[in-house]
Amino acid sequence: MSNRSSRRLSRGDRRRNEKLARLRAVVTRDSAVLAFDLAADKQVCALTDQDSQVLARRTIKAKAWQLAEAVAWGLARAAEAGFTSVVVACEPTGHRWRVLDQIAAEHGVRLVCVQPLLVHRAREAEDFTRNKNDDSDAMIIARLVTELRCYLPERADPDWARLRHLGARRTGLVTDVGAARQQVRDLLECAWPAALSAAADPLESKSWLAALTVALDLVGDSGDLAVIGRQGWEEFATAVRRELPNHGASRWYSAIVRAVFDAVTEPDSAAVGVLGQRAGALERVRFALADLAHARAEMAVVEERMVAVLDQLGLTDLLASIPGLSPVGAATILAESGDPARFSSARALVKHAGLCPRDNASGTYQGRTGISGRGRPELRLAAWRAVWGALHHNPVLAARHAHLVGRAERRLTTTQARVAVAGSLLRQLHAVITTGVPWDPAIAAGLDRTAAHAEQEAAIAA
Repeated sequence: MSNRSSRRLSRGDRRRNEKLARLRAVVTRDSAVLAFDLAADKQVCALTDQDSQVLARRTIKAKAWQLAEAVAWGLARAAEAGFTSVVVACEPTGHRWRVLDQIAAEHGVRLVCVQPLLVHRAREAEDFTRNKNDDSDAMIIARLVTELRCYLPERADPDWARLRHLGARRTGLVTDVGAARQQVRDLLECAWPAALSAAADPLESKSWLAALTVALDLVGDSGDLAVIGRQGWEEFATAVRRELPNHGASRWYSAIVRAVFDAVTEPDSAAVGVLGQRAGALERVRFALADLAHARAEMAVVEERMVAVLDQLGLTDLLASIPGLSPVGAATILAESGDPARFSSARALVKHAGLCPRDNASGTYQGRTGISGRGRPELRLAAWRAVWGALHHNPVLAARHAHLVGRAERRLTTTQARVAVAGSLLRQLHAVITTGVPWDPAIAAGLDRTAAHAEQEAAIAA
């Protein structure tokens, strides 16, 4: 029988202890906690001791950026109660917590944040009623801080902060592009299905988009496709050539343009569709095409700026060394993760993305496992999207994927293997950035761990 109590601390134990030590250095046993429940126009704060006993309360009708006086009030009341240090706490509500963080720093105190999920579950633990109001929430936030169930929020420098904002803008534009594409497809399937058959992947074909734009401009709000046929092929083709630059193309694929024209002139094709809906639906398709073109143009500008931020951070060459990871893909991941150096390990970054394994075992029972699914969903999505291109060009990730789907025991499905590879990609990205060492296939595959460790230590020391 093994004596588990005599074993050394595990890596997880050590990292948890280190995390608690960092928090305890901020939330000392002699600190008072000034907890805020933030809202748009009403702010509630509670000052508590380390036993979460409420020492003072205050409700303020003000914006978050007007809380300097409230923080000063809390510091004064804590001093009157005999406390020499104070910690400010809140939930990470919108961008209000950033304002409070700056105010706290101006007063020489530190802000800590409590996850809203913890607050939600702590309400029931408080009195079993799930009672929710601003006063009790402020007290619950303070109690969780005294239990060290909080974290030190990121304080990004201007370049990293700008990258995050650009990433958020790109995320919105990706959604807009997808919505416009889906609207075009849905409406054409109803009003003019033959147009979708003109290309294998019509919404990715610039020639198809240009031809459809010209066709709908000619039709207008009448819904009469015969207008295009009466104009003739030559004039239609000339108009499409003029439209191509608006879609980022200089040369057309004539077969696709001709197929769009034939979808109008051939009676069997033009007659298919709900004729009563055609006029209004085609008018909406034209609006959706304009939205699609605008969103794609805006996204190109945002992606160019994101790559420029990588240049300012000096990361472009390092990230370019990872095969299969495009500059835009890397910038999208880093926009969600922030500076990887703020994570204590690569595993912490993977956990932040919600891609870490979630065990399901008890005694001799071993249930089905999966990923945690917690953390930043947009970071998880960015890593997932990056994997699709990386698998075609990154030999290490491709070999790992092939191993996971082909091994004899605990074989993964293709989707599960892609999720695991997404975590591997984040680990490689973390290692490359934090050590400043370009990607190396031997190190990435774990074939030369001793040499890799020595090189990383030398890079850190330098």
